[in-house]
Amino acid sequence: MFKKIMKGGGGHKKPSKSDDPSAAARNNSQAAANVVVNHASRRGGAGGGTVASVGTNSTTGPASPMPILPPSGPMEPLPMFRDVAVSERQNLFLRKLHVCCYILDFSDTLRNIREKEIKRQALMELVDFIQSGSGKITENCQEEMIRMISVNIFRCLPPASHENTGQEVTDPEEEEPCLEPSWPHLQLVYELLLRYVVSSDTDTKVAKRYIDHSFVLKLLDLFDSEDPREREYLKTILHRIYGKFMVHRPFIRKAINNIFYRFIYETERHCGIGELLEILGSIINGFALPMKEEHKLFLVRALLPLHKPKSVGVYHQQLSYCITQFVEKDFKLADTVIRGLLKYWPVTNCQKEVLFLGELEEVLEATQAAEFQRCMVPLFKQISRCLNSSHFQVAERALFLWNNEHIVSLIAQNRTVILPIIFEAFEKNIQSHWNQAVHGLTMNVRKMFLEMDAELFEECQRQHAEKEAKAKEVAEQRELNWKRLADAAAQKV
Repeated sequence: MFKKIMKGGGGHKKPSKSDDPSAAARNNSQAAANVVVNHASRRGGAGGGTVASVGTNSTTGPASPMPILPPSGPMEPLPMFRDVAVSERQNLFLRKLHVCCYILDFSDTLRNIREKEIKRQALMELVDFIQSGSGKITENCQEEMIRMISVNIFRCLPPASHENTGQEVTDPEEEEPCLEPSWPHLQLVYELLLRYVVSSDTDTKVAKRYIDHSFVLKLLDLFDSEDPREREYLKTILHRIYGKFMVHRPFIRKAINNIFYRFIYETERHCGIGELLEILGSIINGFALPMKEEHKLFLVRALLPLHKPKSVGVYHQQLSYCITQFVEKDFKLADTVIRGLLKYWPVTNCQKEVLFLGELEEVLEATQAAEFQRCMVPLFKQISRCLNSSHFQVAERALFLWNNEHIVSLIAQNRTVILPIIFEAFEKNIQSHWNQAVHGLTMNVRKMFLEMDAELFEECQRQHAEKEAKAKEVAEQRELNWKRLADAAAQKV
């Protein structure tokens, strides 16, 4: 209950006690002017408050130092675009942007109802105007529009539950997301930004002055929002920016890298890793060959270590897709990827092991014989341990690898090395594994090896029998030594 109370504010600051709208606007303007978002403090832009607006915004780029004048006085409805002359529409566009700079308090549904509806109508009109392409907006309008968007979306994110209650970090899948109360307006702002970015009328040479590195960086910081609806919009918008603004591509990749590094090595807490990986999956798919060294370093330093955090299950599907894309693009990376998986292989988390085995199968599906031979010894030592896992899902998933024809063909070509490594695991399962399904699957795989190479199988069986006999002899000798010691001790007493 305490957790819900703490999260109930939706991350907005308390409304100002002052009734003076211009004073509230000045306070919000000062808050927005110095804002940079990052995960560690989850700090953002202006918070919610009474009817007010945000002034200077640092995301507009070096060519736009002039602040927006805060709206003052009551908010008044404006005519629709279709009701004014074409020559007046650009001016009306600016006036509607001005209205949309008001920041309203959504923590109280009964507060500012009239103003909320006026702003919602203005936002809908702006979205329709951009989408319809009824008139190419001027450079000044574009500048003011990005400022208005910045005012609304760059805000304080609510603290994560463990940050404001002091409790231990729990599994993100078990937590209820903190939904943004201002989403009815925020969604329209994101829709406006998306329509602007994808519009064929948007000139990238002009737009990149306002959608600059600072703006992109703050967009990336918003991926830590707990609201999945917001992250979905951010994913689509950032992907479109990456596609349209080629000048930003290296910067975006580097910024995503930094988010991953902070997540892996510092916080292990971020809401948007899955969405960022989805964007990267599409980016990796478009990499040209031969692959740049920068991209290979990204695989080794960022993607493979993402297997380490405890919460990998939340984003594993997207991560696995990115990893597989690398191997499919350049099959020579298979050895690097498989050894990376083995490096971060879970020791005590059986659910993670099942995920790793599934990913391993996808990687092996794209692996060629030469790369397979480089890593097969450490790989099958690990698979051997999985075959003997007391958790039946792990053992079962490991045995399912033999259902894949490509993997079976790789194993068959290298059976003289692989079978001696895993033969003992088969025998242990047949003799003592508690699960009948694992027992049955082990018998099937064992029979497959027998049919594949009967002579090799018999040799492994003979070596295993000798090893067992030797181990039994050592155990008997140990027991005899302990008996002699016990007898000698008894005589002295």
